[in-house]
Amino acid sequence: MDPIRNPYAPGAGTQPPELAGRDEIRESARIALERTRMGRSTKSLMMVGLRGVGKTVLLDVIRENAESGGICALRMEAPENRSLPSILAPQLRVALLKLSNSQAARRLAQRALRGLAGFVAALKVKFQDIEVGLDLKPEPGLADNGDLEADLQDLFEAVGAAAKADGTCVALFVDELQYVEEDQLAALITALHRISQRRLPVVMLGAGLPQVRAHMGKAKSYAERLFEFPEIGPLSREDAKVAIAKPAKDEGVDIEPDALDAVVARTEGYPYFLQEWGKHLWNVAERSPITVSSVEVASEQAIADLDESFFLMRFDRLTPTQKRYLRAMAQLGPGPHRSGDIADELGRKVTSLAPIRSQLLNKGMIWSPGHGDTAFTVPMFDEFMRRIMRGDQWR
Repeated sequence: MDPIRNPYAPGAGTQPPELAGRDEIRESARIALERTRMGRSTKSLMMVGLRGVGKTVLLDVIRENAESGGICALRMEAPENRSLPSILAPQLRVALLKLSNSQAARRLAQRALRGLAGFVAALKVKFQDIEVGLDLKPEPGLADNGDLEADLQDLFEAVGAAAKADGTCVALFVDELQYVEEDQLAALITALHRISQRRLPVVMLGAGLPQVRAHMGKAKSYAERLFEFPEIGPLSREDAKVAIAKPAKDEGVDIEPDALDAVVARTEGYPYFLQEWGKHLWNVAERSPITVSSVEVASEQAIADLDESFFLMRFDRLTPTQKRYLRAMAQLGPGPHRSGDIADELGRKVTSLAPIRSQLLNKGMIWSPGHGDTAFTVPMFDEFMRRIMRGDQWR
């Protein structure tokens, strides 16, 4: 097939040509945003799922739809080793400058900007990574105590008042929320709680790895009542077939049913892997219809690409002891696995491995679906670990 016409789009957060199987969560988000804009009671959304299920794509699509509907949508990513104030402040500045252009909201938006100036100045000592330029002088007593939890509540109230005056909603779209420190996450949850009580139009739509649910519950016990936690998983068999077949069909190319079944089985319905297999399937096929004979060659190439990028990028961040821990997990299969079983594979005591397990949890490589259980956050990572660390030298 002509590689120039290849419709598939594997990539970090790259929107696929056919966003199959996600209509329900998109509709839930639309309803939450519109209810927030109207001042009606609603819960913020926190999408949870493994790597490669399309959380970032969904977040971006929902944000783009919100922006086209007149909602003030702010996109943020919470990388490791960055503070929450450092990612919030620049985006809130952008939102408030936009609201300042509205005659109805100008006065309140200017006040919120003064609050933001005080917020940044008061927290700059503690959070030195805050970088935002503000020309306005702070308003004494507004979000300038130097206490993140108290100041963020005041700041969100000021932002919410400006948004309400403009008849809009400020929506915080925050990706990779599992990396936010617990005390900072607690401050964010508290501020959103205050806003919800006041029925001001500020809402958050977030995405993170499965452990973020417990992380948020630990930060604030009432988080489960403030958020919906929809699980974003692999696509159903039928939706996965649509994700592969429709982009090809749109280019005038058919894929035989057996080939579709083979791709879905090999990718387990994970959206990122579907795009990777689709790309290689298109490139190795010579003509339409694409047959199952092309899937074997495409699979070899897709796995090689994943090993060199998607998997290796995460593997290279690990220390030798962390690699051995994950290799022991892989020896047991996809998981989840009991901590004691992993320790037995390594010939170690569970207690001696606790620091390594904690490090891997913090890096987002594993998560705990239940007490004493450990699972990979990256689908098929067990297969990769067995390929890259062969034999028994890792023990």
